[in-house]
Amino acid sequence: MAKKEIKRWMQALALAAVLMAYPVSSVWESRETGAQAQAKNRNEIRQRVALTFDDGPSAECTPILLDGLKERNVKASFFVIGANIEKENNEEIIRRMHEEGHLIGNHTWHHVDLSGLSTEDAWKELEMTDSLIKKITGEETALVRPPFGQFPQGMEEPDKLYVKWTVDSRDWVTKDTQEIVRKVVTDTEENDIILMHDCYDTSVEAALQIIDTLSERGYEFVTVDQLLLE
Repeated sequence: MAKKEIKRWMQALALAAVLMAYPVSSVWESRETGAQAQAKNRNEIRQRVALTFDDGPSAECTPILLDGLKERNVKASFFVIGANIEKENNEEIIRRMHEEGHLIGNHTWHHVDLSGLSTEDAWKELEMTDSLIKKITGEETALVRPPFGQFPQGMEEPDKLYVKWTVDSRDWVTKDTQEIVRKVVTDTEENDIILMHDCYDTSVEAALQIIDTLSERGYEFVTVDQLLLE
């Protein structure tokens, strides 16, 4: 489904939810009171976006990002690499993500292009990471972001939610904090899924600036499952 079609669908659902939320008693309000209530509702509705991070956890960068997210009371979505969880006691970072309410998803064990593997080997990449996440957090993850957005033919299953993105920060290319910020805040619209990485210090700096800028513009940051399913 195209990005514009996804947005229109989400916006339609959001509008339906808003309309259903109006109390029946409002019919009996005066015209002036009703107008004031509707204006208040419009002001309270914020545009939702999801900030997602791939390729972690990183012992150097991810804790700094988590500190900044906690300070701003923002929840993000992390698509983690199994092999990176085993490095440098990074299991504690995964545990912290979980305890602080962030979403944890699967980004394979070795960050491989799944379309170049057999179905059996591709499943092994996902299952190993799933098992390690569950061992640490006690919960299974139903979300997968395939590296490069590629799957082997016929691999997807209905019990998994496969998450791509609509705004690519290209933070892995530029490594320039201000350029990353400029691109994301310029390109982002309501219901966008922003792709970033928590393994570069420039990306962490940019992400926190992006949160501050978009929050001032009326955006609310939610986890990607909230954006897609609620």
